[in-house]
Amino acid sequence: MAKYLLLKHYRGGPQLLPGCDAPMDQWAPEEISAHLTFMADMAEDLTRRGELVDAQGVSPEGTFVRYDGEGRPPVTDGPFAETKDLIAGWVVIDVESQERAYEAAAHLSSAPGQGGRPLHEWIEVRPVLGEMPMVIE
Repeated sequence: MAKYLLLKHYRGGPQLLPGCDAPMDQWAPEEISAHLTFMADMAEDLTRRGELVDAQGVSPEGTFVRYDGEGRPPVTDGPFAETKDLIAGWVVIDVESQERAYEAAAHLSSAPGQGGRPLHEWIEVRPVLGEMPMVIE
């Protein structure tokens, strides 16, 4: 078994399909409800399979904080790509193979969006690092 992080992005991926790029705040309440029901059903299916580790959505609000010396934690909003604009949520799965991780990500990509159409959103699939090797001198 290997763990994978499936990242959902607010701004999609390399290319969004026309009609699948409306922000959720422009969806009708029943469209949002259908999307959330899909997500809950997917989490239930992954749980039933014994594959779900965690799944969370995150708010688009956020702030970058950087250490800048003792006693001075300045808050900054750039010039970095803002995670609050990028990451919408994640699913962590523990599956038998990379192929199964891709299968789960493809299913997640089919979540309904505006008009009930599948979002076809890009899902970033990243292996979770296992235990780090111990360095002995």
